[in-house]
Amino acid sequence: MNSNLLVVGSVAFDSLKTRAGNRDEILGGAATYIAMAASHFANVNLVAVVGKGDFADEHVALLESKGVNLEGLEFAEGRTFRWAGAYADDFSTRETLDTQLGVFEHFDPKIPAAYQGAEIVLLGNINPGVQLSVLDRLKEKPFVITDTMNLWMNIALEDLKKVIARTDLLVINDEEAVQLSGELQIRVAAEKILAMGPGALIIKRGEHGAYLFTEETMFFSPAVPLKEVIDPTGAGDSFAGGLAGYMAGEGKTDSSTIKKGMIFGTAVASATCEGFGTEKTAVLTKDEVLNRYYMLLNLVSTD
Repeated sequence: MNSNLLVVGSVAFDSLKTRAGNRDEILGGAATYIAMAASHFANVNLVAVVGKGDFADEHVALLESKGVNLEGLEFAEGRTFRWAGAYADDFSTRETLDTQLGVFEHFDPKIPAAYQGAEIVLLGNINPGVQLSVLDRLKEKPFVITDTMNLWMNIALEDLKKVIARTDLLVINDEEAVQLSGELQIRVAAEKILAMGPGALIIKRGEHGAYLFTEETMFFSPAVPLKEVIDPTGAGDSFAGGLAGYMAGEGKTDSSTIKKGMIFGTAVASATCEGFGTEKTAVLTKDEVLNRYYMLLNLVSTD
């Protein structure tokens, strides 16, 4: 059973610098990566905002070609959100060079009536106050997957805790888990975060894979050992999108489905790293995703 997936987040133009070169103002944003990754598995309904004057028809066409429903994409007066960043040669750190919020500064998500039946909602990395407004506007209780970041832990912790308490699956990285919990050991951090209310927690560790924690189980998904990394921007969002898309495609939210979704999410995320921004994601095929999925299964197989 294919359930509709509702994705709420940012659509942006990114300017990127890595050891492999650079790109200026290419299509990015968390919701873009999420939607494109999820589209391999499920129907995706996107809620985001872009600028009327600078979001080109080609970008609309790309998203629509992936089967992403854009009824919830708002075209507002002003410029689309822009972000610029540069990575260290070993990708261990990233420096933000410029941020221009544009129309995203006053993003007020509007949930079309056709989106209200979504059984799974993925709240991208946006202000927790905005995430709360989305949850309040949904007429039914979907399965909620939430992403967040250090910034919101610094400036909006109380709202973030409210979001986490209403979240079924929280997806964060290891640095964020340490900050949120105050614990250095990942397993202890997971226990403290689960006590905040989410039914399950995924802690991403980049090239070292990802862990799933619930009160009953733990699970580890390895990363694809890449020969070359071009640009890791959006890999975490692609992971979340592949995960949520697989769950929506299966119409299930049990732990077994989450585990398989993590492996599919890892497969899509690995491809994202092999091009700048969404360049590789835009041309990724389902067959390529499946090949990477089976590669990951073979990594942990004892046969």
